[in-house]
Amino acid sequence: MNLRKGPVMVDVSTRSDEGRHSPGEDGPSADAALGSGLSVWRDGREFAYRYLLLLRFGVVNIAGVALLTAAYLQGWVGTALASDSTRLSFVIVGVFLAGFTICAGKIWRTSRELNLAKEFDPFRPQSSLALRYLSQVRGRPGESRAIAASALRLKLSSRIGVVRFAANSLVLLGLIGTVIGFIIALSGVDPQASADVNAISPMVSTLIGGMSVALYTTLIGSVLNLWLMMNYQILATGTVSLITAIVEIGEAHGRS
Repeated sequence: MNLRKGPVMVDVSTRSDEGRHSPGEDGPSADAALGSGLSVWRDGREFAYRYLLLLRFGVVNIAGVALLTAAYLQGWVGTALASDSTRLSFVIVGVFLAGFTICAGKIWRTSRELNLAKEFDPFRPQSSLALRYLSQVRGRPGESRAIAASALRLKLSSRIGVVRFAANSLVLLGLIGTVIGFIIALSGVDPQASADVNAISPMVSTLIGGMSVALYTTLIGSVLNLWLMMNYQILATGTVSLITAIVEIGEAHGRS
């Protein structure tokens, strides 16, 4: 039997290519992962867009609480409150908490109305400021709609004025504390007894106590005013956006 020797030919087409994958093998899973990532990104962006006002409110007040906690751990808060013999500092804190609570509620309602205005549908029943405004201006001429828009601006702007008033009251209360502190400090000073060594110590003690009242009440009022004014600015910005969105809805749907 004759055997022909020669180069061995290997048919590579019959071998399984273990190091390669078909184009569609991993494609669907990669596309699904990419689509899932894009979906999460879109959902996160939509969430931030819908609740942008509340997110700003949260960031500002988380930073404020963190700074307050740090001051408390350092003992500054306790020292400031204990040094105020008139207890006016507690009144200032109470006014701040009242203004902060009102501001938080108004920011929540403004954020809700903004979402309703952005998703406004005149054919969907909903209770919102935009729908009530549209019912007022629908079919009216341009001058009448302009008057209604001005009335809406005044109405919504006046609603947030109470927060600004509370913030300004904090500064005024701090100034009142300053005056009271100086009165306390000067009330213990007796020029005629300045030569008496035994009378100097009580005068110095009264002077230090009065100055503590003056300085700490001013400090507390100013810091809390700054904190509340930052929240008020968030509320004012959201209110302007809400007014703009409602007026645009009125102009878009109220002409017919």
